Amino acid sequence: MFTIKELDFFIYLSENTNVSKAAKDFKVTQSAISLAIKSLEEKLGERLFDRVGKKLILNERGRYFKKIIEPHLIALKDAQNIFSKNKMGGELKIIASKTISGYILADPIYRFLIKYPQIKIEKETANSEFIIRKLHEAKSDIGFIENEVEDMDLNCIKIAQDELIVVSSDRELAKKERYIDTLLDRKWIMREKGSGTRDFFIKKLGKLSLKLNIFLEFSEFEEIKSVLSHKETITCISKHAVKRELKEGELFEVKIKNMDFKRNLYMLYHKNKTKTRLFEEFMEFIKQNV
Repeated sequence: MFTIKELDFFIYLSENTNVSKAAKDFKVTQSAISLAIKSLEEKLGERLFDRVGKKLILNERGRYFKKIIEPHLIALKDAQNIFSKNKMGGELKIIASKTISGYILADPIYRFLIKYPQIKIEKETANSEFIIRKLHEAKSDIGFIENEVEDMDLNCIKIAQDELIVVSSDRELAKKERYIDTLLDRKWIMREKGSGTRDFFIKKLGKLSLKLNIFLEFSEFEEIKSVLSHKETITCISKHAVKRELKEGELFEVKIKNMDFKRNLYMLYHKNKTKTRLFEEFMEFIKQNV
């Protein structure tokens, strides 16, 4: 397809037939202009100019082509100018774990879009394994997960801290601190494999995880919370995810002796990712506002 430079030369010569003057104004050689016009004509498969001496005179097909192409060239140059001036314009693709997506990022993203209304953010929610894969495939710009990643291709930045808690609808169970090994035979309702929440909890238990009775697995927090209405069930979940249920007395925190489940939250991006102004502004905003 023809280039903007070829079209620039064509429009200029359609109004100023002197090739040497065109070369001087564009600061190129006459041969460069002649080659560009020849290239344009070859791409179109027809002559646009009649060669009269040293002049190029627009012919009937050239006049028709000019009528068609000129408004589009003007629009394209306007778009190029707007794009060059607006360094904060664009669309970011981010992907986050369910905890971060549902309870951490919503307000910062809203405030970022209020500050930069020309921005579009496409947000996807997935488990940690899927997030890492999407970043490796360059299908997402920035990822957010609960566990630190040791990956030579990804940069991992701590942005906040979260806390998992053990909860149950059994009020009696929550009346005193308990050792975690006394609870492992209960019916544990857990997130699916690949979830950052699940991976963190299992890693924290160490060898005790072999005794953990995982009765049901779900991908959504709401599914887990609905099953917790049965007093024999129990789970380990982000405090953010059960804030309302704890406040209203639907669920109760079971305090665990000699163990806490505090964890860091991380922002990830591929080391080969181009750091545009929009990309860097968004990352800095998130670091300061979560």
